[in-house]
Amino acid sequence: MVKIRLRRMGAHKNPFYRIVVADSRYPRDGRFIEEIGTYNPLTEPSTVVIDAEKAKAWIAKGAQPSDTVKALLKKQEII
Repeated sequence: MVKIRLRRMGAHKNPFYRIVVADSRYPRDGRFIEEIGTYNPLTEPSTVVIDAEKAKAWIAKGAQPSDTVKALLKKQEII
């Protein structure tokens, strides 16, 4: 199954996430199909940048967002 989820980047105790579309069998920070955005929880307020058209296209194709990504998509009013 294809999922939309977070891929952790950044240094120790300094997280930065990329929002990616990946097969659910791949590891969290492993291979992915496409990057559709970024999320930085350390800025005040948190910075979220998502390509809405790509996200909607992947959801239309059947990709399932993780719980965290679903909350970010709702916050950005994409879904």
